[in-house]
Amino acid sequence: MPEPTVNVRYIVADVEAAIEWYTNHLGFELLTNMAPAFADVRRGALRLLLSGPTSSAGRPMPDGEQPQPGGWNRIHLIVDDLPAEVARLRAAGVNFRNEIVTGPGGSQILIIDPSGNFVELFQPAQH
Repeated sequence: MPEPTVNVRYIVADVEAAIEWYTNHLGFELLTNMAPAFADVRRGALRLLLSGPTSSAGRPMPDGEQPQPGGWNRIHLIVDDLPAEVARLRAAGVNFRNEIVTGPGGSQILIIDPSGNFVELFQPAQH
């Protein structure tokens, strides 16, 4: 039985830039491109909804607050070789928020998409 799809929405400043970043750097596949309002990309069971300022998700709330990209919530991608992945992404000019942090569960690092949304790359500890 195939894995169920998990949908996550990110508010982005530029849908085309987000498409390019997620497909070129993280291996997502483009599903739908309705730029500048919306696109969706997929990696495995994760469907990432990229909603621009002109999308319905980008509309102001009743109190006037405007949805904005960024924040500390993030998608979490498991990788097999974190140092190699970091080297590859640094060479491609991807922005990092920190250096690799290691704890009892494994190692992680945060990268930043063109709109300021975080993606965590995680390599589980070998037990």
